[in-house]
Amino acid sequence: MAAVAFLGLGVMGFPMAGHLAAKGHRVTVYNRTAQKALKWVAQHGEAAAPTPREAAAGKDFVFACVGNDEDIRSVTTGPDGAFAGMKKGATFIDHTTASADVARELEKVASRLGLAFIDAPVSGGQAGAENGQLTIMCGGDSGAYAPAEPVMAAYAKACRLMGPSGAGQLTKMVNQICIAGLVQGLAEGLAFAKKAGLDTQSVIDVISKGAAQSWQMENRHATMTAGKFEFGFAVDWMRKDLGICLTEARRNGAQLPVTAVVDQFYAQIQRMGGGRWDTSSLIAPIDK
Repeated sequence: MAAVAFLGLGVMGFPMAGHLAAKGHRVTVYNRTAQKALKWVAQHGEAAAPTPREAAAGKDFVFACVGNDEDIRSVTTGPDGAFAGMKKGATFIDHTTASADVARELEKVASRLGLAFIDAPVSGGQAGAENGQLTIMCGGDSGAYAPAEPVMAAYAKACRLMGPSGAGQLTKMVNQICIAGLVQGLAEGLAFAKKAGLDTQSVIDVISKGAAQSWQMENRHATMTAGKFEFGFAVDWMRKDLGICLTEARRNGAQLPVTAVVDQFYAQIQRMGGGRWDTSSLIAPIDK
């Protein structure tokens, strides 16, 4: 069992850190809001630290799951950042969905300090984190990845090294691009079925047995039809992710016309006050 730190105890990080503790790893947590760290300690009986540096001190692996590029910089660099406290040879594993640029930037900083850095964004949402069934896509050095993989297995159903630093984040961008189009297609299909006078549940029962089937259809059609959007990944977070995708596409020349349109539909939902609705709320503007 490893000595680990976990930085960031949001809806994803809180249960992920819990799975590490449940597997017998010695876990120290840090959260910007200290009360949440104390709540986690009360549930899991491990330790909390007041700064990322103190949480990371002496640990074999340091994990983070925070909000964006600036958040991951804030918990890694500077006098109170994790890098300042980590022992040489330790590995930092970043589960934040961030840019490939920041992954490469922090990998270079870590390397100069004698540390390893793996960008390791996850897919599976809050339910996947709570059930220990996340998919993890990683970028970094294979020598650093190999010992980290069995530790990440505490909350993963699949984990794979996709290439060098940044490859994990680029793979997560592909994931979000695919999801955006799928959810929009499902939203339009359900709205069309309703306007056509069809029983939407009967429609789903039939088409879900064929080529139209998807995770989104199986898990979101009923709540979308009911106009309930209190499940899973929030619109605000999806817009952040799609912004990363569109920025990278401008850099590499990829054409993302559907992603760009869906991003604007999510912007419309934000204007409707639905920033905290889940991503299936794409049906809300068209199901009228």
